[in-house]
Amino acid sequence: MNRPTIAVIFGGCSTEHDVSLHSAAAVLKNWDSTKYRPVMIGITRQGRWLHYTGPIEQIEDGSWEQDPSCRPAMIVPDRSIHGILFADEPCAPLYVDAAFPILHGQNGEDGTLQGLLEMAGIPCVGCGMLASALCMDKEIAHKLARAAGIAVADFITLHQGREDVQTAIAQAEALGFPLFVKPVRSGSSIGITRVTEREQLGPAIEQAFQHDDKVVIEQAIQGCEVGCAILGNELCRIGAVDEMELHQDFLDYEEKYTLKTTIIHMPARFSPQKTEEIQHTALRLYRLLQCRGFARVDLFVTPSGRILFNEINTIPGLTPLSRYPRMMKEIGLSFTQVIDEMIELAVRA
Repeated sequence: MNRPTIAVIFGGCSTEHDVSLHSAAAVLKNWDSTKYRPVMIGITRQGRWLHYTGPIEQIEDGSWEQDPSCRPAMIVPDRSIHGILFADEPCAPLYVDAAFPILHGQNGEDGTLQGLLEMAGIPCVGCGMLASALCMDKEIAHKLARAAGIAVADFITLHQGREDVQTAIAQAEALGFPLFVKPVRSGSSIGITRVTEREQLGPAIEQAFQHDDKVVIEQAIQGCEVGCAILGNELCRIGAVDEMELHQDFLDYEEKYTLKTTIIHMPARFSPQKTEEIQHTALRLYRLLQCRGFARVDLFVTPSGRILFNEINTIPGLTPLSRYPRMMKEIGLSFTQVIDEMIELAVRA
């Protein structure tokens, strides 16, 4: 029986390039190689697409780009090809049954790559173009959640070169400190600053604009951050809820990937009733924002028990120690089983 050919796409131009390499290597090491045939497509930081056939370990350490096996390749929107063209063999395209984008941040998790796959007629493992774009845009996602009756932190939005910064600072100050200043379309806490006084707002806004031309300033929520993994299309599996116990102001990039002071409680320390409410809210958001395949929904829970939407990660970290696989392991699914279901949801769609 022929194994489906799956294009595993990793790397990318975003600031989360290295995170993507670790996730992609973990997926390739842990999936069932008797069921799927991988075609590894790496995207360099400069945006070059390369077909790579070397050891998986070189993806993880970043040395894959220098491997002599690399050759230019691309997914093309021509549906008659349904796959990959190679620059050195343009008359020998490779058909792929599905593509598994394992890229975090802009130009990978934001709907751009998913749109290319939709044009090419190639099934995409995970969320499609619309859901990816909606979830990546913190402003739009929060507005949709609020319109659906799901609570979010109060916030204002700034567009580079459009609003007067001093007026925006005054509006932000009215929200009350502490505040978070965030690039709208960025991940892994990159470009985020926690602000406790007016004088910090200007530099924080400037820093956020280095990563995006749209910035949100939102109230800090008193309480804890929780996450909920979801796997499925119409019918969904809902993973265990985890809880982040922070011992610093917020989960910045370094802390997110080292967890030097943060404790992750798995499962979260809530009553069964509150856990069920968190899971129900996560599933509502997953469906509201048109998610398919898989995603991790992040929420806040205040000391009074109020649940607020934070964000949806449509391509969360995918190593065995990442939050998403651990949430699924808690309900009895191994990492290999999770990857298998992710791919099957796309191939059989």
